[in-house]
Amino acid sequence: MTQISLVLPFALPPPELAPDLVRALEAPALASLITRTSSFKSVPFEGPVRVLPHELWLARALSLDAGDRPALAAQAMLGYGLDPADGSWFIVHPSHIEIARSHMLMADVRALGLEERHSRMLFDAAKPYFDEAGKTLLYGDAHTWFMRADGWTGLDTTTPDAAAGMNLSDWLPRGVKSTEYRKLQNEVQMLWFQNPANAEREAAGLPAINAFWPWACASALETIPATAPALAAGDATGWLASIAQMREPALRDLLAAEGDVIVVRDTVSQAAIGADWAGWLAQMKRLDQKLFAPLHAALREGRLGQLRMVLSHRDRHIELTTTKLARHMFWRRPTLDRLLP
Repeated sequence: MTQISLVLPFALPPPELAPDLVRALEAPALASLITRTSSFKSVPFEGPVRVLPHELWLARALSLDAGDRPALAAQAMLGYGLDPADGSWFIVHPSHIEIARSHMLMADVRALGLEERHSRMLFDAAKPYFDEAGKTLLYGDAHTWFMRADGWTGLDTTTPDAAAGMNLSDWLPRGVKSTEYRKLQNEVQMLWFQNPANAEREAAGLPAINAFWPWACASALETIPATAPALAAGDATGWLASIAQMREPALRDLLAAEGDVIVVRDTVSQAAIGADWAGWLAQMKRLDQKLFAPLHAALREGRLGQLRMVLSHRDRHIELTTTKLARHMFWRRPTLDRLLP
């Protein structure tokens, strides 16, 4: 019988807002699932600050972790039909960095509204500069490119979700090759400054694409092994969708799968990173109706053997397991208190 691990990035509210958000959250099915459990643990995040708890959990579950960082680039390339050959590759996102007097901030790549035509224009302009630097650049989609940089394997990078909205002085790539990275970054920034794609974006009220963000370095050998659980992704684009065997699956498809399935729903990440807490509440309510309630019913009816849930924020995650038997713990009143720090 199928066992599902449901990973929900940013489904835990930030500690300073948690009491108010949990009080306002309408999610009765989620309350039941996280209260009537056979196991539960709250895990403070003691990993590197350059990766988020759910990202490290997922990379380890798929055997795509190189120490304490996700090594996802080669697997993502395969999802786009690209061949990593024998090189070392980074995922690269065309990005927007806001430069203020005392700090720099990078926008969430999901919120950029970068269309295919503009991305292609920027890619085509930048590619000769990457080639000259000995870095092959390949196109995946509007938000997801790939860079071969065999000599940069020691570059210490940050995942884009960990860096988004934070002061970039603490999150920029560092290490022996960071000077080479900064040189190429500066050249690309100057090149894109007057690119027609950015002129059109700014005329439409959109932020300029003025930087590239590398991460997830991996070699061609670092791909998902056959023994790993199947991966399904919902409300996901770019690299996450590319590494999933199932995209936007219906519950019946998940229940029909053999063995363990990891399901990642990226539904609330953009709202949480952008501090849109009204949007976060609305999306969590939608998840309760469209996902949590059907999963609850599948457990109660015995169509799902076990549900593991991983809910995270920047500084911790909770992990719990529930089963059909746990549904009968009537003495545990459903509550959302486990979302509190």
